[in-house]
Amino acid sequence: MRTISFWLLIFTFVAFTSGVARAQDDATQQQIDKLSGEIQDLQAAIGQQDKRLDALEKKVGDLSDKLNQPGGNNSASADDLKKLADEVQEVDRKRQSDNDAILKELEKLDKAMGVASPERKTTANTSTTETNGAAGAPQKGYEYQIASGDNLSAIAKAYRAQGVKVTVDQILAANPGLNPKNLIVGKKIFIPDANAK
Repeated sequence: MRTISFWLLIFTFVAFTSGVARAQDDATQQQIDKLSGEIQDLQAAIGQQDKRLDALEKKVGDLSDKLNQPGGNNSASADDLKKLADEVQEVDRKRQSDNDAILKELEKLDKAMGVASPERKTTANTSTTETNGAAGAPQKGYEYQIASGDNLSAIAKAYRAQGVKVTVDQILAANPGLNPKNLIVGKKIFIPDANAK
C-alpha cells in the first residue's frame, strides 16, 4: 500500500506541477501575443510617418526647384509694379483729401470757439514767376514772403482758395532746404502753379 500511495503522491505532484507549468505557459503566451500586437502597431505608425516624411521631402524639393528657376517668384512683373504705383497714388489722394478735411474741421473749431482765424492775404502776383524747380525744369508760380504765424498748410490753403492748386509737398519740392517746422519771417518762398501760363 505504501507503494500505491507513493505512486499516487508522485502522480498528484506531476499533475499539479504540469498544471502550474501550463498556466504559466498560457500567461507567458498572452504576454507574448500582447507585445507582438504592440510591435505591429508601432511598425504601422512608423510606416505612416515614413510616408509623411516622403511627402514633405517632395514638397521641399518642389519649392526649391521653383525658387531656382529663372524668373521665379522673386521678381515683380510690370503689372505688379503698375498696381503698386496705382495703390501709392490712391494713398496720396486719400492723404490729400484727409489734409483738406482736417483743415475744414480746424476752421469749424475756430469758428465755434469764436477765435478769428488768421485770414492771411497771400500776395499772389498777377504775373507769374519762373524758377527752376528741384528737377531743373522751369516752373511757373508765385513768390510769397513768409509772415509771422505762417505755416505751409495755411499758405497752401490760402492759395487753393484763390484757385491755385498747390499742396504742401509741392511747396517743399519747389523750395529745397525749406524747413516747414522753422519758417523764417520775411523769407521769400516760391509757390508753384501747374495751371499758370
